[in-house]
Amino acid sequence: MTALPDFDFAAFFAAFDAERRDRGLGWYEFANELWQQSSELNVQRMDHPLCGGAVSRLGARGATSCQYALFMLRWLGRAPEDFLTGPVVDVGDVQLPEPGPGSRLRWDLNQLHTALNKQRQGRGLTWSQLAQELGCTPSRLTNLRTARLADMNLVMRVTQWLGRPAAEFMHAAQW
Repeated sequence: MTALPDFDFAAFFAAFDAERRDRGLGWYEFANELWQQSSELNVQRMDHPLCGGAVSRLGARGATSCQYALFMLRWLGRAPEDFLTGPVVDVGDVQLPEPGPGSRLRWDLNQLHTALNKQRQGRGLTWSQLAQELGCTPSRLTNLRTARLADMNLVMRVTQWLGRPAAEFMHAAQW
């Protein structure tokens, strides 16, 4: 069993919080900037904006979903691999896609599941054995096939186990 890195949520939160403060933004202004990254898409979809209060409470929660984290990663212009701690696998180019105002970055969790399942089978592992390697339950892995959300630590452990950049499993969604 190979040791895998963890997504350091505290470092991630500290990075966007420091940048937010450096730019003189309160939490609600920050949430608005995050939301306006996809301004054209938001108008088309008539979505509800991000809540500054909810964003500010992320630090207390100590975790976030992979989809929600993309708002902050995009704003920072940084890849999730920048926030890994432990034995990090060099996966090559980790630059995020550039979606523009007419789209939003989204994880393709079905694609991640497909790659995971293929490599699992290639290594002759059961879902239970793989889950043990990744430090989770088998259902957390098999649920990626139909999931809309997953936690950042899990998806980053999966991409590291696959030896592939997280950005390979992201796309600019226009709905």
